[in-house]
Amino acid sequence: MKLNISNPATGLQKIFEIEDDKKLMPFFDKRMSRDVEGDSLGDEFKGYIFKIAGGNDKQGFPMKQGVLVNHRVRLLFKKGMSCYRERRKGCRKRKSVRGCIVGPDIAVLALVVVKKGEQEIPGLTDDSLPRRLGPKRASNIRKLFNLEKKDDVRNFVVRREVGKYKRSRAPKIQRLITPRLLQRKRTIRGKIRKHMVKAQKLKQDYMKRLAEFRQEKKEARAAEVAKKKKDKKK
Repeated sequence: MKLNISNPATGLQKIFEIEDDKKLMPFFDKRMSRDVEGDSLGDEFKGYIFKIAGGNDKQGFPMKQGVLVNHRVRLLFKKGMSCYRERRKGCRKRKSVRGCIVGPDIAVLALVVVKKGEQEIPGLTDDSLPRRLGPKRASNIRKLFNLEKKDDVRNFVVRREVGKYKRSRAPKIQRLITPRLLQRKRTIRGKIRKHMVKAQKLKQDYMKRLAEFRQEKKEARAAEVAKKKKDKKK
């Protein structure tokens, strides 16, 4: 079985091939997102704790979280479900996926380092890979650079050079509060307020006219009844 181990702290990942099934016994019958100690894999993994992130069986079918079996099943998938990408709008498809319980038929198991052990693992913990892209959301940029509310986020966005001429590129900042946005919000609220006032006035006029109409109908009915009584007396 191959173990694809990734380390979020350094941004590195490495594949290890384990031939001895005895070393993999602690991983068997464990579900995805469970923490497993890596001591059985060898001395270099002593003290490490890994989280099972997923995997593929020998035929390449991916493990799906929530399917509590250790074999393949056929499920009906729709948009928004993992292990499925919608090709046409509204289209559903029945596909084969592997259950989320680890077994000996798994070819590649994806693990994430939760706790680092005593020794360094070459290519996994001894180096760090810088992030290619910085945060895009305004609140995340503030968190990264420890900014205050008065600081302008646009001056701190992470830029990168691309292309032959090393042009500088920066992402569009999401959820950025600007004076133009506040002005637009005020305009929209003002329109809604005017609409509500106008609707209220129209409703009052309608209720007033309705009351007058009912009073007119009532008086006309009373006059008609009085006329009939008068005709009967004659």
